[in-house]
Amino acid sequence: MDYVKRAFLYLRRRIGKTLLLVLVMTAILTFMLAGLIIQNAALTAVNNSKNAVGTTVTLSANRAKLFQQNQGSASSSTQTPPTGGFRMNEAIIGLNTAKKIASLENVAAYQITASASVNASSFTAVLSSNSNSNGGFGRMQGTDSGDISVSGLSSTAANSNFKNKNYVMKKGRGITSSDANTNNVIIEKVLASNNHINVGDTIKVKDSSSNVKSLKVVGIYQAKTSTDQTFGQTQDPSNTIFSSYTLASSLAGDAGKVSNVVYTLTDSSKEKAFVKSAKKIISGNLQLTTSDQIYEMLTSSVKSIESIASKIVWIVGIAGIAILTLILILMVRERRHEIGILMSLGEEKAKIIGQIFVETISVLVISLCFAGVFGSFFGNSIGQQLISQQNTSQQSLRSGFGGPGGGNSNQAGPNSNTAGSGSPSNSRALGGQMRQFGTAVTGNSQLNKLSTHVSIGTLLELGAFGLVIVAIATLLGAIPIISLKPKRILISE
Repeated sequence: MDYVKRAFLYLRRRIGKTLLLVLVMTAILTFMLAGLIIQNAALTAVNNSKNAVGTTVTLSANRAKLFQQNQGSASSSTQTPPTGGFRMNEAIIGLNTAKKIASLENVAAYQITASASVNASSFTAVLSSNSNSNGGFGRMQGTDSGDISVSGLSSTAANSNFKNKNYVMKKGRGITSSDANTNNVIIEKVLASNNHINVGDTIKVKDSSSNVKSLKVVGIYQAKTSTDQTFGQTQDPSNTIFSSYTLASSLAGDAGKVSNVVYTLTDSSKEKAFVKSAKKIISGNLQLTTSDQIYEMLTSSVKSIESIASKIVWIVGIAGIAILTLILILMVRERRHEIGILMSLGEEKAKIIGQIFVETISVLVISLCFAGVFGSFFGNSIGQQLISQQNTSQQSLRSGFGGPGGGNSNQAGPNSNTAGSGSPSNSRALGGQMRQFGTAVTGNSQLNKLSTHVSIGTLLELGAFGLVIVAIATLLGAIPIISLKPKRILISE
């Protein structure tokens, strides 16, 4: 074990070169650790998102088919289409159809949703700070949108915004299945405060036919988000009222029909069998979207970040091998006389290489400690920058397909369904899906930020990578030693 002692003596004697090697190794390991942290955080976010989505099948309108029908109607009609374009009604799912599918085997629960746009009658809607007072872009032309959005559902407990704590109940109770066929609603805290509305009060709105409807407030919730965008229109979330899906359908003039049904399955392995049975019940104007498709949309940005982090690890690893190999080759050249003396005294070449390996391993251990301190900081900074860029790109993509997700309106935008717009129908269909699942995308906290921290497992993984780099670099750097002859070294010296 003399070569081990010689390794530590050399590190102490050449403290300057040792510190330089520690600095280089720390830089390599820090960037590798940052990549590993981001990669592991992305994998955790993907797995958590998959668990959050669960095994679900969504029944919704087939937007591509409806768009084609609207185009056919426009081309066959001699009348000039309205200036604002066509209104594509997505509330075409009959309750009987929805409940018939719910009665199939393997359904654990289901959530029915519908939406309506109404105007406040006995109270005043909250004005968004981003709204245009001139009316030029404050509301889209050619639509019958009101100043209040009514989001109908089976229960608020199953809604993604309430599950993710983006919306929190403050007074009263939420909407439950017992509120079906009632006028019970819950309103946002700011809207309630501005109009002095309390739980138990009655408010009035004008529906799509300008009929005044009385609604009973059974709860008040608080929205943590400040704005909501629907088809490029900025809308204050305080103007969203939650009710049973039956009330929303009635207010929209679509009584007995809803726009979306999400079925949660008991056994994920029987998802294909369920879809096959459900397709026999629905018409061609409806479509079924599986949880795998939703999961892919939820995790597309995070998977991209995972890929970038993986490339960082590989690039830094390869660069680290190259840099360390070059440094070790230079070190060997400087130590030719020392190596020649050891070899002339009968020391084996393997032990000389082992001495260099021990020296490098010692530097690796010290560098791991420093990398653990700096890696978390760099990993968090790089990770948040990447997720911000990916979220911006994904938001732009959703906007390009007809508006961001999370909108509650059931009206189509002025350009989304106009004949001759030039956009393919499958893009319209994708836009509809992105809007349907946009709330889940933006509401999932795992996707809005990466939980980047240094764990023991990550440090062990980094240590394994570092050990491989050191081993390869040592072997490559020791090539000159293998070819050296003691006599030639000492004569040349």
